[in-house]
Amino acid sequence: MKSKFTSILMFFIVLAIFGVLGILGFSFIQEFIGSSNDKTEQASVKTETSNSENDNKTIIENTIEKNIETPKIKVNESSNTNPLEELENGSNSTSQINYDSISVNKYFYNQLDSTSQIIYKAFESNKQNMKTGTFKIALGDSFTNVLSRTNGQDELGDYYQSAIEAYLYDNPDVFYLSPNKMYLNIETTTRGNSKTYNTFIDCGEQANYFTDEFNSKYEVETAVQTLESIKQQVLSKRTGNTYEDIKMVHDYLINSIDYDNTVSEKNIYNIYGALVNKKCVCEGYAKALKYLLDGMGIDNTLVIGTATNTDGQSENHAWNYVKLNGVWYAIDSTWDDPIIIGNGYVSDNIKYKYFLKGSNTMNSNHFPSGTFTEGGKIFVYPNLNMSDY
Repeated sequence: MKSKFTSILMFFIVLAIFGVLGILGFSFIQEFIGSSNDKTEQASVKTETSNSENDNKTIIENTIEKNIETPKIKVNESSNTNPLEELENGSNSTSQINYDSISVNKYFYNQLDSTSQIIYKAFESNKQNMKTGTFKIALGDSFTNVLSRTNGQDELGDYYQSAIEAYLYDNPDVFYLSPNKMYLNIETTTRGNSKTYNTFIDCGEQANYFTDEFNSKYEVETAVQTLESIKQQVLSKRTGNTYEDIKMVHDYLINSIDYDNTVSEKNIYNIYGALVNKKCVCEGYAKALKYLLDGMGIDNTLVIGTATNTDGQSENHAWNYVKLNGVWYAIDSTWDDPIIIGNGYVSDNIKYKYFLKGSNTMNSNHFPSGTFTEGGKIFVYPNLNMSDY
C-alpha cells in the first residue's frame, strides 16, 4: 500500500515538474518572440534607408520624378515680301529682349553657357508671371546666331533643356511648373534671302504649364504662401550657428515627414508634399532641405544619382551637399529617417548616419550623376571633404 501511494505521489511530482517546465518554456518562447519583435521595431527601416544591422527595404525605382523630357519645339514659318506692309500694320515678328539686368548666382546656373543662361534668366525674370500658368515668356531674336546654323533648332533645344534643368534644380520653390507642358516656339520669317527669328516659351495647346496638382494662379499663390509660412516658422528657430542651423533643419524634416512608399500620393516629389502634406519620397526630402537652407543663406545643392543598399540593390536617389566652414559635406535626410514599426525608436547612430558626411562615407554607396536627363548636359558637383564632419 505504501509502495502504491509512493508511486502515485511520484507520478504527480513528475507531472508537476513537466507542467512547470512547460510554463517556463512557453514564457521563454513568448519573451524570445517579443524580443525579436522589439528588434524589428528598432531596426526596420524605410525604403531607401540603409541600416547595416537589418536592411528591410522594398526598392522603388521611380523615387526620382522623370519630369524633364526632350524639349518640345514648335516651329512656325512665314514669308513676307513686303516689309513696308508689316511696318504699316505695326507688327514685328522679331524683337530685342534683353535679360542682362537680371543677376543670378546659383550653383547650376553658374555652369551653363551664355546661351542657356539667357533662357534661365528669362525664367527668373518672369517667376511671378509664370504663376498664371499661361504667361508667354518672350526671348525675341536672342538666338538668331544659333538658329542661322544648319542644326540650329537642335542646338537651341539642347540649350533650352540645360537651362530648364538647371532652373528647376536650383529653385525648388517653382514646384508648380511642369517642364513637359512648356513649349519652345520658334517663329521664322523669310524676306527674300533673309530670315529673322522670334522665340518664346508658352504652354502650347495645353491649358497651362502647371503640374497636374495645380490648375490656377490662385491655387499656386495659396500653396506658395503656405510654404512661406512654414519656412518662416522653421527659420525663426535658427541660432546663427551654421552647424546647429543645418542640424535643426535636418531634424525638423525627419521628425515631421513620412516617407511615401506607395509612390501614389500627390506632390511627393516636391517641397509641397514634404512640408505641407508631410509625405514624400527622397526627392521631396532633398528639395525641402535645399528650400529651407536657401532661406538661411547656407550654400547647398541638390544631388541626383543612385544609391546602393546593404543588399547590393541600386535605386534612383536624391540627397544634398552643404557647405560648412568652407568645405562641402553630404546629407541624406531620407536615409536618416527610417520607418518605425510599433513603438520602436531611432537611435542617433541611425538618425545621423548620413548627416554631414565626407566622401569616404558617402561614396561607398552614393553615386552622383552629373546628368538630370538622358543625353542632357553634364553638371559637376562640389568636391566633398574626405572625412566626416
